[in-house]
Amino acid sequence: MNSKSSLAAGLLLPLLSLLCAAGQAEPWPEREYNPKPLADDVILPMPCEGSMVFRKITVPFADPLKDYPIEVGQENEEWGYLEQSRPAFIAGSFTEAGKSARQRYYLMAKYELTQLQYQALTQDKGCPKPAKELRTAQSDIGWFQAVALSNRYNLWLQEHALKNIPHEDGAPGFVRLPTEIEWEFAARGGQKVTPAEFRQTLYPMEKDDLHAYEWYNDNKSANGKMQPVGLRKPNPLGLHDMLGNAAEMMFEPFQLNKLNRLHGQAGGFIVRGDSYLTARKDFRTAARAEHPYYGKDGRGEYHDKAIGMRLVMVAPALTSRERIAAIDKSWKALGTDQGGKDAGKPDAVKNLTALTQTVEDKALKQKLQTLEQQLRASNQENENARDEAIRSNLSLGAFLCTKLKDDGLFVDLLQKNYEINCAQDAADDDNAKVCQARKTQLDDQQGRLQKLGNYYASTMASARRIYSLQQVEKQVPVQEQMLQEDPRVQGLVPYLRAYWKHAQSYLKTEKRDNDRWFADCKSIQPGS
Repeated sequence: MNSKSSLAAGLLLPLLSLLCAAGQAEPWPEREYNPKPLADDVILPMPCEGSMVFRKITVPFADPLKDYPIEVGQENEEWGYLEQSRPAFIAGSFTEAGKSARQRYYLMAKYELTQLQYQALTQDKGCPKPAKELRTAQSDIGWFQAVALSNRYNLWLQEHALKNIPHEDGAPGFVRLPTEIEWEFAARGGQKVTPAEFRQTLYPMEKDDLHAYEWYNDNKSANGKMQPVGLRKPNPLGLHDMLGNAAEMMFEPFQLNKLNRLHGQAGGFIVRGDSYLTARKDFRTAARAEHPYYGKDGRGEYHDKAIGMRLVMVAPALTSRERIAAIDKSWKALGTDQGGKDAGKPDAVKNLTALTQTVEDKALKQKLQTLEQQLRASNQENENARDEAIRSNLSLGAFLCTKLKDDGLFVDLLQKNYEINCAQDAADDDNAKVCQARKTQLDDQQGRLQKLGNYYASTMASARRIYSLQQVEKQVPVQEQMLQEDPRVQGLVPYLRAYWKHAQSYLKTEKRDNDRWFADCKSIQPGS
């Protein structure tokens, strides 16, 4: 063999060794990365033939500048400076496919990062072999390590699985640690729970059995040890171990709570979700804690045996010139949505804008522009409250339609029984008394049904006094989407559609049509 051949062989052998080593990795069995599979899981590949599973967390608006108002935290005298209730807003990154998309979403990892996934992302040589002990949540890593891990995964996805990543407006998504609001919205159950359930201390659990859902500090639960992910039941969004096992790092720095807003100082990093070392009585979705980025002993990054991580996948906000133009148009419309009882009145924002443009004094012009922004912001808060009230009105109308159906069918049954058994004059006194009782019950139920119809109409009349038809119309698809997301109330959707049809007619004509309303609501079949 000549020197050139020897050199080529010397270069080729290490390359072949690397290829063989890479080829030894086999696809992970599903139990290693998704012990509780669901049909709508979103699965992304990982190095070493691995996978990570995500769940869609939907938010009921498709417009890129729209966000959904929620309330986070809880009323807590003891931990008020940490957890006191405050308003917040949530939005999704990705638009649902289809021209009629009504919502956006972000992706959240279904499980906490496991030791197997951590090793697959961090080992430079070879691949970890799936094993039972590696299904345990990875902990004892610093915040900067978590960020570096996210970056490493992103770079691998871009190189090896770009087509697998969801895109928004042509821009690929990326993974990172979740923000507090992203995490708390998902931990409480998002759109899969009712507004009242969303505000509870814990997400809804069958029989209120925390033991069946989360790992906590008890010899009958975690027993002082980190546990494999996915062994307990999931929360309503299909997410496992959100409030136990490993506490989870957030993306942004910690801030104290100052009544209805966050304090101005940003400190260490935030940890949410409690852990296997938390007592059962202390579990709550609002719990939040601060940890330093670096240890007090000066020995590098702070890390803790009970703190791990969970990733989200999101997308950039300003994805293209077209998207920027759409956002700019929405921005200019903020706080200018007049309608309902204010329709036709002078538009204070537009008038103030026009006045500002005529002013030459720079200082005065700046003051007027600031005043304009404050007025728009105030109007925007009012618009958010108005839209939420409209959606509540729509929900009430849908529920009343179900009552019209149930009570109407009961009246039909009473009427039929009366006609069959009492069509002719009773032959004896006892039968006459029975028939009179039947007639009294029928009359009473017909009266109740009529009152219910009047109340049904009053919800429409109340809406007409306050809102315009266009304002209500904008919220119908939003409320329908919100009902669709919660499987327990999906059945209300056809009743919502019926109520909206009735309301459209009533809002235009102010004429009641009780018989038509009864007939429409009674005709709705389950699952329609």
